[in-house]
Amino acid sequence: MSSTSKNTEKNSLDPLDQLQRGCDEILLEQDLKTRLASGKPLKIKAGFDPTAPDLHLGHTVLINKLRQFQDLGHEVLFLIGDFTGMIGDPSGKSATRPALTPEAVFENAKSYEAQIFKILDPDKTQVLFNSAWMGKMSAADMIQLAARHTVARMLERDDFSKRYASGQGIAIHEFLYPLIQGYDSVAMKADVELGGTDQKFNLLMGRELQKQYGQTPQVVMTMPILEGLDGVQKMSKSLGNYIGINEPADDMFGKIMSVSDVLMWRYFELLSFRPLTEIESFKQEITNGKNPRDIKFLLGEEIVARFHSESAATQARENFIARFQKGQIPDDIAEVSLSTAGKGLRITNLLKDAGLTKTTSEAMRLIKQGAVRVDGERLQDNATEMAIGSTHVYQVGKRRFARVSVT
Repeated sequence: MSSTSKNTEKNSLDPLDQLQRGCDEILLEQDLKTRLASGKPLKIKAGFDPTAPDLHLGHTVLINKLRQFQDLGHEVLFLIGDFTGMIGDPSGKSATRPALTPEAVFENAKSYEAQIFKILDPDKTQVLFNSAWMGKMSAADMIQLAARHTVARMLERDDFSKRYASGQGIAIHEFLYPLIQGYDSVAMKADVELGGTDQKFNLLMGRELQKQYGQTPQVVMTMPILEGLDGVQKMSKSLGNYIGINEPADDMFGKIMSVSDVLMWRYFELLSFRPLTEIESFKQEITNGKNPRDIKFLLGEEIVARFHSESAATQARENFIARFQKGQIPDDIAEVSLSTAGKGLRITNLLKDAGLTKTTSEAMRLIKQGAVRVDGERLQDNATEMAIGSTHVYQVGKRRFARVSVT
């Protein structure tokens, strides 16, 4: 996207309108208006537990919003939850989440620091670790913090209440997680905290604790959870339906091209920096007969350019076209979703279940003959298993195609 079109949108929207784009909820919106109107640079907090070494596009929905705040003159407090990472965030979980070792947390945290500045302005970003204050807490301090909330209030949280009602275990330390995340806001004196919609309880905990500690309660902004390549489950490395921001340009571009034409608009809304008016014009172009693949090219190039370069984005597009031999994939490619009941799916079974071969034996034979391609690459191993959450374009021979999602 050109700087001209970005500046055009900035000039046409007031700060609140810019910040509301793609935001699910603001609590309280009037508080945010008042703080923005003061002209004082605000402290914008967002926390990430270093549970894996790489960030993916799902994380950038929130990080992009942080960049918007920076562009408006505010300071970002990027919190790496090295202390909370060793507890394990129970948000949305149906079972106790395994805690990370200190060594794993340290290695993952280092990689986060390197990755975030592909989006954020280093001069307007403070990288903080919550072990800086939580590591100094005594057992007595922790008890005093725990005394500021009740078990009854904790059980109001949806995931906790469901686990309690079904008789599933809830470890005591899991109740500490929201309290510590809330206390982080006290320690950082945050004006605004951002998080996913699944973090709402924890974010509001920050407001409550700030009140108890005599601070002005932070504004809470929740951001939507980005669906992964399957278009169903949240983007997650463990589900294999993610696009990592450190992935090679060709891989990143190819994965973006694999998303469905419907999901493409969700990615435009939450990941693109293009003006909404321009995105609406793309929809009209498709209504008027333009191939959705051509619009998806623009999304792929924008994302690849952000994490690599303009030249890498152009080359990735050219490589994609060459690999798929322009015009070879039909416009009306079949969309197939295969459920695996929580297990991976062997490629031979996938080809049969997707209707691309009549039997698994035929699938094995065609793979050996080099007649099967996945995302344009010839498949050679008939023992390959396709991960849950993955979405790829499968080709058998010259005329049989399907975009298959494994759920």
